[in-house]
Amino acid sequence: MFSHHKVYYPYVSPFDPCTPITVKTYSTPPNLYLGFQPPNLPQFSPIEALKAGTLWKVFYDPYYSPIEKPREGGNP
Repeated sequence: MFSHHKVYYPYVSPFDPCTPITVKTYSTPPNLYLGFQPPNLPQFSPIEALKAGTLWKVFYDPYYSPIEKPREGGNP
């Protein structure tokens, strides 16, 4: 299984005067992994779709800061 949240470890120079950030994270959009949109995808209700910003549940990708833990369920 894949994850939308990726992690990488940048090079840390021994001569860097600043405190290094040893772990960096980023999010990739769900449409990178879908290809063509298949028919009959599950949909949000109209009110949930307005809150989520998309009609289809597979395209919903909420933003969570690296400090914040994702909420359970993933629905808006």
